[in-house]
Amino acid sequence: MQENFIKKGVVMLLAKQRFVLDTTAFTDNQLREDYGEGELTKTVDVLLDLIARSRIKLNISCHMPPVTYKEFSDYMARYECPEEIMVKAETWIVKKTPNRYDTKIPSEIFYEYVQDMRERMNKGMRISESAVWEAAVESMVMLSRGEKKTDVEVEVIGKSITDFRKRYRAALRKGTLDSAPDLDVLLLAKELGAGVVAADEGIKVWGERLGLRFLSAKSFPKMLGEYLKYYE
Repeated sequence: MQENFIKKGVVMLLAKQRFVLDTTAFTDNQLREDYGEGELTKTVDVLLDLIARSRIKLNISCHMPPVTYKEFSDYMARYECPEEIMVKAETWIVKKTPNRYDTKIPSEIFYEYVQDMRERMNKGMRISESAVWEAAVESMVMLSRGEKKTDVEVEVIGKSITDFRKRYRAALRKGTLDSAPDLDVLLLAKELGAGVVAADEGIKVWGERLGLRFLSAKSFPKMLGEYLKYYE
């Protein structure tokens, strides 16, 4: 009797908990090591089982914007995920488009975001200029030594493009919102008053600026497991 009362009390306490999941809530590499023995499909299956049990027993719901769910399902398709796992995802993940017209975002956040992107674009421009100069100088030196043009293209141009892409991506994309799915995750969480689950630094940074509860992808299943341990 007392045990049932405690269980009901736990459910009442957790009844309003909602979480919006980013694709990285399933695909983070650390999760594969912790829950799937290195396999993505096994990891996702284990996580969906946790989500299903938490929904039934604790009324904890997990949501995804449709554009994010499509990103997730396309990613899983590339790994030839079994149909039964995707049916499970379709069942237990609630798909909802955020209300982009009525969800209010403080103007200060918008100002900070534009300022951040401007600084990143300036940094990207400096990286571009540096890459061009370095490639040009190295190419001229090699050509002056009588090196073949094809060798210059392979050793200098190819390497320069690879290095440039890596540095440019880090400057413009790391730690910021760089896609529609990322933005929709935050807007939906704001609308629902939900927590955000991701392994994306940009979502973490801007989610916290919006005053949203953030859980890392690796801590979320541990939290669900802890809740379920006391219920079960």
